[in-house]
Amino acid sequence: MAVNLVNVEAVSKVYGTRALLDGVSLGVSEGDRIGVVGRNGDGKTTLIRMLAQLEDADSGRVTHVGGLRLGVLTQHDSLDPAATVRHEVIGDMADHEWAGSAKIRDVLTGLFGGLDLPGFDQGLDTVIGPLSGGERRRIALAKLLIADQDLIVLDEPTNHLDVEGISWLARHLQSRRSALVCVTHDRWFLDQVCTRMWDVQRGAVHEYEGGYSDYVFARAERERIAATEETKRQNLMRKELAWLRRGAPARTSKPRYRIEAANELIADVPPPRDTSELMKFANARLGKTVFDLEDVTIQAGPKVLLKHLTWQLGPGDRVGLVGVNGAGKTSLLRALAEASCTQGDVQPVAGKIVVGKTVRLAYLSQEVGELDPNLRVLEAVQKVRDRVDLGKGREMTAGQLCEQFGFTKEKQWTPVGDLSGGERRRLQILRLLMDEPNVLFLDEPTNDLDIETLTQLEDLLDGWPGTMVVISHDRFFIERTTDKVFALLGDSTLRNLPRGLDEYLERRQKVIDAAVPAAPALAARSGGASPAAPAKSSGDARAAKKELQKIERQLTKLSDKETKLHAQIADNATDFAKVAELDAELRGLVGERDELEMRWLELAEDA
Repeated sequence: MAVNLVNVEAVSKVYGTRALLDGVSLGVSEGDRIGVVGRNGDGKTTLIRMLAQLEDADSGRVTHVGGLRLGVLTQHDSLDPAATVRHEVIGDMADHEWAGSAKIRDVLTGLFGGLDLPGFDQGLDTVIGPLSGGERRRIALAKLLIADQDLIVLDEPTNHLDVEGISWLARHLQSRRSALVCVTHDRWFLDQVCTRMWDVQRGAVHEYEGGYSDYVFARAERERIAATEETKRQNLMRKELAWLRRGAPARTSKPRYRIEAANELIADVPPPRDTSELMKFANARLGKTVFDLEDVTIQAGPKVLLKHLTWQLGPGDRVGLVGVNGAGKTSLLRALAEASCTQGDVQPVAGKIVVGKTVRLAYLSQEVGELDPNLRVLEAVQKVRDRVDLGKGREMTAGQLCEQFGFTKEKQWTPVGDLSGGERRRLQILRLLMDEPNVLFLDEPTNDLDIETLTQLEDLLDGWPGTMVVISHDRFFIERTTDKVFALLGDSTLRNLPRGLDEYLERRQKVIDAAVPAAPALAARSGGASPAAPAKSSGDARAAKKELQKIERQLTKLSDKETKLHAQIADNATDFAKVAELDAELRGLVGERDELEMRWLELAEDA
């Protein structure tokens, strides 16, 4: 029988006049993998802080089993700004010691892309103080995962991680024996990692078996039977349930609870979007041209992010844009936005962007725009517009749209300065939609939003007729709101991925595994936007092809050597001197491989 590592008994917590938790009792057992969900401000973070004994309860008690090894990732790290990454993550371990640990190598590679921390100027010897919040958070997460714990408590662990990093973290946590309690709004991550759910609502915590999909099924049925929620929220839940049962391409195959009841519940629920109807309306609002890019090159300072890009963004297109950090996703949207604002007068360093005459763009950036803190929520929305036309005869007042975004009638009179970060993000999105745009650019729209608000936003976007581009690391949100996925793979090109994010992760894994000889075949199969390469003489092309073949043979040999070295490191894990020697040899191979890959990419254009 599993032993309870933590017991929470009749715990209550009050802030001001509001009871966040009221007589909550629950436990965390060995092997539990618990996801914590709920609206912003309902007490998720407070619950896990009390669970970790970082915060005291007003009444009740929290007890830990004797000798509990506990690891906690909070939203604010406690790293020493004067220390180096090596000191905080590796500690006093010698190179041959930590290099001999498969777990440490896996964590450093998974979170930073390599043992030498390629994104940091000084590698492991980089001083923490000047680093960004996202870099510090990855360091704190690495420090936690390298240690041995009985229980890991994570508050928003996927923040500042890209799609690859989130996928790696899910696999890593699945393989650990530690119990886990995790607060996150990333629904794909919850489905992959968790086997139980805690739903924090109005002072109580409701428990559900299974991952996020199971939670949605069970909660929808509970609300149907109990009839305790208003019709609007129930309809939203039914719509998401229908999506989980029918539409999402990356759902897990865990056993589902009460499948028959779930199927009965969604029997009359239509698909999330009537794509053909929305496309007709989008054409009527936008005409034939939205954005046409012809042989475009985009730079950030001296760095070329995209070159020779020819791409068409048409009326009604719903595009998810993914890629490694720094590949140029945000820069591409900014270039399109600048061209739109000036009706094509501002152009990139090379090539041309043609903007449709009827384009009315709304751009949600990652930065929350400043609003007058003295304005009330409703006043901030009404300053944009009193009513909004959602198409197909649907119209909403500013107050109705506020309610749909979680601002109750009472909350609508709250000063903007008193809102939380998530609430300000909601208000920012709301103001954009009130301006009735026909093109939406959403750059990380899920930041700071709770799951219920995300569901409401997705529901609103389902019926929104126009062109939309979404940059997000939230896999569920991209799959739920877009129809196509394009990727920037770090090679200055934009590619269409017919199989979506699964194909993106496969391609990135092949790059990581240095399976470069497969790249020409992949490029040939890609149906995405193709860069228009400059013409080369037949002699140059033949020479490039010949050198390409030579490099591919060299890369194949290097790949074989790397595989053997990894095996040798595993075999000699206890011989630290030997591991250090092998690791040095491995680093040399990796450097040689990187140089060959860059040369291969240059030659591929000539060939």
